[in-house]
Amino acid sequence: MSELSLERGINTLKAQIDAPIASFFSSCVSCGMCASACSFYTENPEPRYTPIYKLEPMRRVWEQNFTLLGKLKVKLGIAKPVTDEMLSQWQELVYNTCSLCGRCSLICPVGNDITYMIRKLREGMVASGHVPEGLVGASTRAVKIGSPMGIKLPALQAQVKHIEKATNMQVPFDLEGAEYLLMLSSMEIMNYPEYLEAVGKILTNAGKTWTLSSECFEATNSGIQIGSSDIAKELVSRVVNAAEKLKVKTVISPECGHAYTALRWEGPNLIGRPYSFAAKHIVEVLDELREQGLLPTEGMEDAKLTFHDPCQLVRRGGVVQQPRNLLKLVASNFVEMTDHGTLNWCCGAGGGVSANEDANEVKMKAFQRKKKQLDELKVDTLVTACANCRIQLEEGLEENQMDLPVVGLTELIAEHLVERNTINEESRHD
Repeated sequence: MSELSLERGINTLKAQIDAPIASFFSSCVSCGMCASACSFYTENPEPRYTPIYKLEPMRRVWEQNFTLLGKLKVKLGIAKPVTDEMLSQWQELVYNTCSLCGRCSLICPVGNDITYMIRKLREGMVASGHVPEGLVGASTRAVKIGSPMGIKLPALQAQVKHIEKATNMQVPFDLEGAEYLLMLSSMEIMNYPEYLEAVGKILTNAGKTWTLSSECFEATNSGIQIGSSDIAKELVSRVVNAAEKLKVKTVISPECGHAYTALRWEGPNLIGRPYSFAAKHIVEVLDELREQGLLPTEGMEDAKLTFHDPCQLVRRGGVVQQPRNLLKLVASNFVEMTDHGTLNWCCGAGGGVSANEDANEVKMKAFQRKKKQLDELKVDTLVTACANCRIQLEEGLEENQMDLPVVGLTELIAEHLVERNTINEESRHD
């Protein structure tokens, strides 16, 4: 790596150190509680996996450039500089062993947002060229093709044709003035095609107008995961442009945690202005339909169910009660994990970890924390509302030889939906 790249990385880190980060470093009491909150540490108890330690390169830049003691150390020649070798070593810690889940931030006794700091540190890692190849590839495909998995419009159109043929339901593209613009993730298109059918069935049954965009259908934001605000801004802008062109009222983020974070929370700041539309997760929309009496269901699941709370949706996004409201509609034997809601343990694959092949071994070790939760409950079915979580849960369960089906919450609701023609028929009989 060239000296120019190192200098660019350090200058980027300097630029990322704002008042919150400075206060976080100043207030850290080195208590180690963030370690006990991180599944990468609890299942791999090595000091270097402590969340706050993963920020050491940024801490050094902060100390040496913004504190009197640090500047004195530099003058005396006793400061430990951030080197290219150090950043190379830290790549594993910053990307392989952090899913940006936010549990460490929640647990920190002095309120330090370690997740926010890691996100800022990744900006410096990108600038210096210390990023896993998997994330580079995903981000490159997202910018050039529009999808981190390389999914193009014809693949989605083929899926739509299949759905329309099987259900006689119209799946509209580019419907101007629709109430909802439905965004998807590549994972749903490729791994869980039943998701689109389920959402279409629910919205159509509720009498809502909705549409897909042929210009931008992908919600996954690789820029957030890799740590590049420039890429994140570009990808959010595409969604915003498509939504505003079609004049929709609400953009629905799919069952994908970081897509929701990027669109709902970071998007307006990235583009520098508020949206002309609302941005909501599909679970929020479904719960609103429930409140409006537009989500009629019948039958109950007899199986013992539990819910895996996606970190970005629940802990970081505040959507805690809505999935539980929905589960009450269809599950008669729903039980909570020991740690649930905002205290949920991460599946281990968020924050770009799933796109990083180098992280496979350590993410599966981190999954052992989730396995322990499930072993305690002995449930029949695991429900979640994030496609990325779902893939990791399925892989982890298979590796641990656990016969436990994982289902998406949206699809589960759709299975119990009372269709409008059925309701009308019953009303005539009454």
